[in-house]
Amino acid sequence: MNSNKPYSRMDRVANQVLDILCGILTKNIDLSQLGFVTFTHVDISPDLRSAKVFYSVLGRKKSDEEINIEINKRRKAFKKYMSPELQLKSTPELRFYHDESFIYGEKINQLLKDAGIYGDDHDSEPS
Repeated sequence: MNSNKPYSRMDRVANQVLDILCGILTKNIDLSQLGFVTFTHVDISPDLRSAKVFYSVLGRKKSDEEINIEINKRRKAFKKYMSPELQLKSTPELRFYHDESFIYGEKINQLLKDAGIYGDDHDSEPS
C-alpha cells in the first residue's frame, strides 16, 4: 500500500513529541535555573516506545554534565504531562541528550573566519 503522506509515521510522531515537549517546557516545567533550554530534535525508535530528545542551552548557568543530570531527572514529569496529549497506545520513554550540532557549527564558522573565507563585511579585502 502506497501512502500519500510526505514522511513516515515515526517522523510525524517525533515532530508531535517535539511540539508537545516544547509546550510542556514553557507551561509546566521550569528549567530556567539551568539557562535558556530549548528542544531541538527528537529521534524516536521504530516501535515508538523510546525517544531521544536533543536540547540546547543558551546562557548556561551550570556545566553540561549538571544540566544533563537535571533535565534527565525530570523525565517522568515530562512523560506525565505528555501522555494525555499524545495519541499513542503507550507513551515513549524519554532520554535527553545535549545537541552538539550547534557547537560544531560555531567551530566551523570560527575556522572559516580564521582562514579568511567567511567573515564580516569589514573584514573582507577590497577588490
